[in-house]
Amino acid sequence: MRDALRDPQTWLVMLAGTVLGICGVWLAVLGNPQNSGICVSCFLENSAGALGLHDNPRMQYLRPELIGFVLGSTLSAFSFKEFSSKGGSAPMQRLLSGIFLIVGCAVFIGCPIKLFLRLTAGDWTALPGLFGLVVGVWLGLKGLEVGVGLGAAKKQFGGSGYWTPLLFLLLLGFLLLRPGFILFSQRGSAAEAAPVLLSLGISLLIGFLAQRTRFCITGGLRDLLMIGLRAQLFWGLLLFVLLAFVGSLVSGNFTPGFYGQPGAHLDMVWSFLGMLLVGAISVLIGGCPFRQLIKAGEGDADAGLVVIGMLLGAGLVQSWQLAGTAAGVPLYGKVAVVAGLAFFILNLLLFRERDIA
Repeated sequence: MRDALRDPQTWLVMLAGTVLGICGVWLAVLGNPQNSGICVSCFLENSAGALGLHDNPRMQYLRPELIGFVLGSTLSAFSFKEFSSKGGSAPMQRLLSGIFLIVGCAVFIGCPIKLFLRLTAGDWTALPGLFGLVVGVWLGLKGLEVGVGLGAAKKQFGGSGYWTPLLFLLLLGFLLLRPGFILFSQRGSAAEAAPVLLSLGISLLIGFLAQRTRFCITGGLRDLLMIGLRAQLFWGLLLFVLLAFVGSLVSGNFTPGFYGQPGAHLDMVWSFLGMLLVGAISVLIGGCPFRQLIKAGEGDADAGLVVIGMLLGAGLVQSWQLAGTAAGVPLYGKVAVVAGLAFFILNLLLFRERDIA
């Protein structure tokens, strides 16, 4: 533990966790949905609706936070000469992984970041999700131990790594210019939003720091299980949780309990299984949904394909009504989680590094 704290990189990771914790609460105070100051999966569902990928009128807003995360990562990567086009490994598995990541998040109602924001605001219904995430990360590690992997990204020519940042630059233009084909909700959670330029600035900073530190929620849990308290990412995760808890207390948003929590349900088994799916897949593909955005911003075309899969998944969970609601998890949402777990198990059984040409 002392060795980790002597490393300047550990303090940079802790700074990233601190900023994420403070801003995760602050953005909700500024207007984002309660306990959802930052939620990658919710924001993807909003953005998919804005692009016409589903027709839920309460979930249509091109979230500036997603744009800021990717472009902040790109700015950091270029600033430190780390931008590199790479990719080319297991494209179909990565695309499907992106879809199932959002299925798991939607059933739980939130990504791993929102999971901790819910917990630090006193939402005890998120506890099964936390247990599920830890078990999923552990299962993913067991998969890596027996040789399951999607292969390492290789350097690519032709600028493949530029396309995801360029896509998000285009989305930034849509957000600022608001052409008629981009949809914006007038009611519902998507209509709850912090000021655009402030959200964009905050998320650019977070994206910049996350690229420098490789900050990742599931990565922090993974490293804790692997190497204990020496794990740098764990210290960042710890500061994120502590600062989010303090922020919830200071802002008056700490309301402990199981009932009446915003953006939550009492279907505990499926909260557990949804987050288990997210944790397991995140380990296999090298990062949680937030980390995939950051990697895509620095030129990783494999992560870019996961991002496209997540965007497609965000449209599907709304169009097919798979997402959890305050009433619980619908039948087809449960079926989708089971399909995602089957997808993970099939990868454990069939997809090993030695099988990759």
